[in-house]
Amino acid sequence: MRAVAVARRDFSGRVVAITGAAGGLGRALCHAFGQRGARIAALDRDAPGLAVLARELAAAGIVAQVIPCDVTQLESCRAALARLTEGIDVLVNNAGISHRSAFAITDPEVIRRVMEVNFFGSVRCTHAALPALLARRGLVIAISSVAGFAPLLARTGYAASKHALHGLFDTLRAELAPQGVGVLIVCPSFIRTEIAAAHLAGDGQPARHPRAVVGNMLDPAEVAARIVDAAERGRRLLLVGRVAWTSYWVSRLAPALYARLMARRMRSELLE
Repeated sequence: MRAVAVARRDFSGRVVAITGAAGGLGRALCHAFGQRGARIAALDRDAPGLAVLARELAAAGIVAQVIPCDVTQLESCRAALARLTEGIDVLVNNAGISHRSAFAITDPEVIRRVMEVNFFGSVRCTHAALPALLARRGLVIAISSVAGFAPLLARTGYAASKHALHGLFDTLRAELAPQGVGVLIVCPSFIRTEIAAAHLAGDGQPARHPRAVVGNMLDPAEVAARIVDAAERGRRLLLVGRVAWTSYWVSRLAPALYARLMARRMRSELLE
C-alpha cells in the first residue's frame, strides 16, 4: 500500500503571533518564522525588548508588528490579538517563567505566579485567538519542557504548569481536529537563553544559587528551526535535544530510575 503524502503547512504570507517574543527563544522564533515568509506579530510586556526586536526584524527584511501584551491579564491578551485584524494563522504560546526552590520553602504565591504566566497565559491567549484560528484552519504551538512529562527537582510549580499545558493542549487538539486546527507541543531540554535570570527563589525574589543543567545547552536558533520544521510537517509532539529524548523514554520505561538519576544531577537546586 502506498503511503499517503501529507501536505506541509506553508507559512509564507501567514500571520504568526508569538508571546514572550522579546526573550531568547521568542526572538529566535520570530526570525525562524520570518525567514519562511511569515508576517510576525511579536507580543511581550517588555517594551524596550520589543523595540530592539523590531529593529532586528526590520534589518532582516521580516515584516513584523510588535504589540505590548501581558499574558497574565485577560484584557491585555484580548486587546493585543484584536489588533491583528488580518487574522491569525499561528499562535505560539512561548511566554514563561520558572522558579528554583524546594517545595517546602516555596511560598504558594510563587507557584501561583508561575501558573499565571505559563499555564493561564496560554489559556488566555489561545482563547482570544481561537475564532481567528478556526476561521483560517490555523495552528497552536505550546512551548513546554522536559518538565512537562517528567519530574524536575526544585521546580514543582514549573513542572505543574508544563504538565497542565499537556493536558490542555492534548485535549484541545482532539476538540479542534475536526475543524482543521492543529496543535503542536514542544518539549526542549535546557536552552541557552536569559530565562535563568528571571528564575524565582522560594520567597519570590530572583534565585541566587547557580542553576544546575543536564547535558549541553541548546542554541535558541537551532531549537526555533526545529519547531518551524515540525510545524510545517504537522507534528503533534516535538522533543528537542538528546536530553529530552532520553528523559522521555526513560521516564516512561523506568520511572524510578529516571527519578533517581534526575535527583542526583539536580540536588544542588535544593540548597537554597
